[in-house]
Amino acid sequence: MINATRTGAVIRKELAEFRRNRLIVVTATLLPIVFLISPTASILAIHASTSSALLSKRVDYSLFLPLLVPLFVPATMSAYSVVGEKEQGTLEPLLTTPITRVELLLGKAVAIFLPAIAVSYLTFGVFLAIVALFADAPVATAMWHAPQLPAEVLFIPLLAAWAIWIGLAISTKVTETRVAQQLSVLGSLPPLALISLMSFQVITPTFGLAAAFAGALLVIDCAACFGVARLFDRERLVTGTRPRRSAPAAVAAPGTVRRLPPVSGTS
Repeated sequence: MINATRTGAVIRKELAEFRRNRLIVVTATLLPIVFLISPTASILAIHASTSSALLSKRVDYSLFLPLLVPLFVPATMSAYSVVGEKEQGTLEPLLTTPITRVELLLGKAVAIFLPAIAVSYLTFGVFLAIVALFADAPVATAMWHAPQLPAEVLFIPLLAAWAIWIGLAISTKVTETRVAQQLSVLGSLPPLALISLMSFQVITPTFGLAAAFAGALLVIDCAACFGVARLFDRERLVTGTRPRRSAPAAVAAPGTVRRLPPVSGTS
């Protein structure tokens, strides 16, 4: 049974830790700006006289880049979550408390999910607002009627949850924050492959396909908490080594007589 009080304490602790960490604050600020500037500049550069084929490609490109925010921002944060605390020496006191592995990881995941989702939706909302206010009318109309637009709103939290659990799984196994962040970003990319095919309409983004993919991601995200908890080894994280299993004592075969070594100095 998950204790809400202990989980809530972890959430508050993690949010306070993120605010004090300059690397996480800078990453969570700069990455959304980078992924906002490029699609915004691309869509504002289109004029009303642009051909429909070019307009469609620019819209597809502009709607794809904001999806990188809910992948890369939580991947960076979750990669730091365990190994970063171990490097700073704050993980050992936490592991001596009676909190369970599921409660600890769930608290860390929620603490990452909340700001990551807020930043992702804020970036996406600012992009759509700029398009509505400053883009030419045909461009804005094409953006608002793009078939992948409602799917993006749905996939942002699902992609963020995927990136968080991948990052936490990696963070429990590696010993350096930089390595964990690099591997977490790479581990966040597989669902992006199918998203990119739908965004660029290589695969027609039908409602059925989007719903099936979203359902699969939802099931994986819900089950990932318990899967990652199995990778969470308290003793290894504290001591850096796995507990050794004692070797079983040798048992003599039935019907055999154990010979004693000869004793020297006797006649």
